Amino acid sequence: MGSKGILLILAGVLVAYYVYSPIPYDIEERWKLMVTDSFFRSLSNLAEVSELLGLKHYMGVMMFLTVAEEVVPASDDNVKVTDALFYDVPVVVYEPKRKTNGELNRAVIFIHGGGWCLGSARMGPYDLLSRRTAKELNAVVVSVDYRLAPAYHFPVQFDDVYNVVKYIVQDHVLSQYSVDVNRIAVSGDSAGGNLAAAVAQQLQEDPEIQVVLKAQVLLYPALQALDMNTPSYQQNEYMPILPKTLMVRFWSEYFTSDLFLFHAMMSNSHNSLESAHLLKFVNWTVFLPEIFRLKYNYTMPRIKSSDPSETISSITDPRASPLLVDDVKLQVLPKAYILTCEYDVLRDDGVMYATRLRRAGVQVTLEHFKDGFHGAMMLTIWPTSFEVGHRMVNSYIKWLDNNL
Repeated sequence: MGSKGILLILAGVLVAYYVYSPIPYDIEERWKLMVTDSFFRSLSNLAEVSELLGLKHYMGVMMFLTVAEEVVPASDDNVKVTDALFYDVPVVVYEPKRKTNGELNRAVIFIHGGGWCLGSARMGPYDLLSRRTAKELNAVVVSVDYRLAPAYHFPVQFDDVYNVVKYIVQDHVLSQYSVDVNRIAVSGDSAGGNLAAAVAQQLQEDPEIQVVLKAQVLLYPALQALDMNTPSYQQNEYMPILPKTLMVRFWSEYFTSDLFLFHAMMSNSHNSLESAHLLKFVNWTVFLPEIFRLKYNYTMPRIKSSDPSETISSITDPRASPLLVDDVKLQVLPKAYILTCEYDVLRDDGVMYATRLRRAGVQVTLEHFKDGFHGAMMLTIWPTSFEVGHRMVNSYIKWLDNNL
């Protein structure tokens, strides 16, 4: 065999080694997921090198994922699409064109994911989801483009979304879009699910807001930043599309660009005396059904000495970690739909929240996809279209139709 042949074989082996990743056999379309993940990992590796060399911040390179998917949302035969500013926050509004014989519209306030650092309401998958929701539910969908980290840290993202909700529930805005004040839902995926849950909680405590949300719809949400070692974090540490290192980086960037926090969170040693008393709310031995505990044993996160820093106060703020509220504050929340995936580091956050809400008397639908993985719901555009993602979207639409 000539040298060229040997080089080709070596190149093939290297490509196969890089593309291949250990993916559970009960996930359909495994090779498609491997190829998709190899692109994500390549971009992540490039981002790490760029940051190490001081060329560009890690998230600046990862932002390519957002830019590559961006579209220009436009009206079509079924949906009117407009750009607007709600309290200076950019939003994309989707209004159904179908007439309803004088009946007011339902409304869905949608918050995109991306770890508070990436994403946009103008990404193709979010545009398609909002468009389909508006058409099939005959609902007004307001998709929020909140500001992102690392340029803006918590609570800016929350404040942007909260201000949009406060704007929408004004009488003249409800009238402008013909929205029924009794049929409004807040929804989001991943970091957007985090913001949706936080908004639903904070609205109950705002004396200026008299409107009561009809539903909260949380799609594989991130809900707590205290324990990075739940069974789902351990089981899915290296899973596409969201390995533990990336999720922890998202969390740390949400609060600060100081990499000290990232390394502390990776070793689960970021808690202090100020957060120790809140660990009871995320104790998975109490709130996870046996089926999700698997072979893992509980180890309490390490507690360091007192740390009254602004970062710690942010991590323990329920606007950042909605799981950290007392039961009495959960009792008044609207009914919930929570979607979780077996192969997702955030799985246990959603399951624990479902358990706590149910114990507080809230009506909860927990839709768990045993063959699902994080982000599948937004990977619905060829060539990264996954059948499980389409099933998730169908479940989401159906639940909203029956409950909003």
